Amino acid sequence: MKNLRSWMGMVLVAAVGGTAGALVTLYFSGAENAGQSVTEMQQMMLTRHSADTSGWPEIQRFRPTSKQVARAVVHIRVSFGPGMFSLNPLEYRYQPPMRSSGSGVLLTPNGYLVTNNHVIEGASRIEVVMYNNARYYAKVIGVDPSTDLALLKIKGENLPFLCFGNSDLLEPGDWVLAVGNPFELTSTVTAGIVSAKARNIGVLRDRNNLQVESFIQTDAAVNPGNSGGALVNLKGELVGINTAIATSTGQYAGYSFAIPVSLVQKVVDDLKLYGQVQRGLLGVQIENVDAALAEELGLPVNRGVLVRRVNPGSAAETAGIKPGDVITEVDRKEVASVSELQERVARYRPGHEIAVAWLHRGNRIQKNVKLRNFNGREQLEKPELPDTLAGLDLKEVPPELLTRFSLTGGVEVHPTGNPWTEAGIPRGFIVQYVDKVEVEDPADFVRIMQYKKGGVLIEGITADGKRRIFAVEVQ
Repeated sequence: MKNLRSWMGMVLVAAVGGTAGALVTLYFSGAENAGQSVTEMQQMMLTRHSADTSGWPEIQRFRPTSKQVARAVVHIRVSFGPGMFSLNPLEYRYQPPMRSSGSGVLLTPNGYLVTNNHVIEGASRIEVVMYNNARYYAKVIGVDPSTDLALLKIKGENLPFLCFGNSDLLEPGDWVLAVGNPFELTSTVTAGIVSAKARNIGVLRDRNNLQVESFIQTDAAVNPGNSGGALVNLKGELVGINTAIATSTGQYAGYSFAIPVSLVQKVVDDLKLYGQVQRGLLGVQIENVDAALAEELGLPVNRGVLVRRVNPGSAAETAGIKPGDVITEVDRKEVASVSELQERVARYRPGHEIAVAWLHRGNRIQKNVKLRNFNGREQLEKPELPDTLAGLDLKEVPPELLTRFSLTGGVEVHPTGNPWTEAGIPRGFIVQYVDKVEVEDPADFVRIMQYKKGGVLIEGITADGKRRIFAVEVQ
C-alpha cells in the first residue's frame, strides 16, 4: 500500500508539473509593432530554453548548447554588382555579380537578424539560408560602420532565435562557443575560452573617428565566413558577434574577437526604432594612461583615461571636465582604458545622464553628465532622405488599388527626374519588390533604397494592372 501511495504521488506530481510546464511554454505572438525595440520584442514572449545543465561536466554541456544555437545562426550570401540589366533577348547583357558570404544571428521569431556591416556593405542582394536550407531575401534595416554592425530583416514567422545574454558577466577563463559558416561550411561550432575583454585591435574606421573597439577576445577558432556569427555562453545566450581574427595569413591563428552583446543590443535597437544609431558622446579626445605617461605628467594613477582635449559645447565641457583630467569611472564602473570608456558610453543615447568620475589635479570629482550627439544636441536625430531617391516622389498605395490588384503592400512612385525617368518607370507605378525583397510601404522603400548603389531591379505593377520589371542605375 505504501508503494502504491508513493507511485500515485509521483504520477500526480508529474501531471501537475506537465500542466505547469505547458502553461509556461505558451508562445505569444502578434502583429509586428514598429515602435518596439528588438529587446522589447524578445521580452514580450516566453522562449523555450534548454534544461539547466549547470551540474554537467563542462565538455558535456557543449552538445545541448550547440544544438540549440545552430538553428538560429544563418548563412548570409551576398551579391555585389549589377547582374542582368536588359530583359530584351536582342539586347541580352549579363555581368555575373561578385559574391561573398558570412554569418548572421536571428534575434526575433519574425526575422530580425544581426550581422557585421562588412559582410553586407555594398551588397546588391542579400540571401539568407537557414539551418534547414530554407532561403530568404533580406532587406537592410540599418547599418553602423562605427561598430561594424548591421540589422537585417527577412519575412518569416516562428523562426528560431537567440536571446541576449550579459557580456558584462564574462570573465577570462569562461567557456564560450563560436557558431558560424566558415569556408561555406554551414553550422560550424567551435569552443574556446574568453582570453581577455575590452580589446582594441585597430580594425575599424569611421569618418568622424567614432569607431568603438572593445572586443571580447577568445581562442575559439574563427575563420573567413564566421563574421557576423554568434558567440554564446553555455546557456546558449548571445554574448557577442564574431567579427575579426588576429592573423598574418588571413586565417585563424589563435585568437578571435567579438563585439560584446551589451553594445550589439543598443545598436540593433537604435537601428530598428530610428533607422540609425543614436550615439551619446562625452565630447573628449582621450588616450590610455599607463605607467610611463603617469610618470611623464605626474599623474596620481597608472590606469584610466587621460583627457587631451574637450570639445566646445560638449557634455564634458558643460560638466567641467578639463584637459589633463583623468576619467576613472563611467556609469559607476571603473574604466581602465579608452576602449572600456567608449564601449560604456556608447550604450546610451543623447539626452541620457550617466555618472562620470574623474581626477582633477589629484582631487576626485563625480557628476551626472547628460550626453550629447556629434552635433552637440541632446535630442535624437531623424535620418535624412537618401540620395538614391532623388528624382522620385513617393505616395501610399490607395486602398482601392490594393483591393483591385490583391496587393498586401508597396509604394506608389512618381518619377520627376533621372535615373527613374531614364529607366522608363511610369507615373503611378506600384513598386512591390526591390532586388527581390518585398516592399511593405513608403517608409520601407526608403529604408531599402538607403543602402543601394549601382544596378537595382525594380518590380511591380502599373496603374492599369500590368506587371513590369525595370533596371535602375542609382548613385
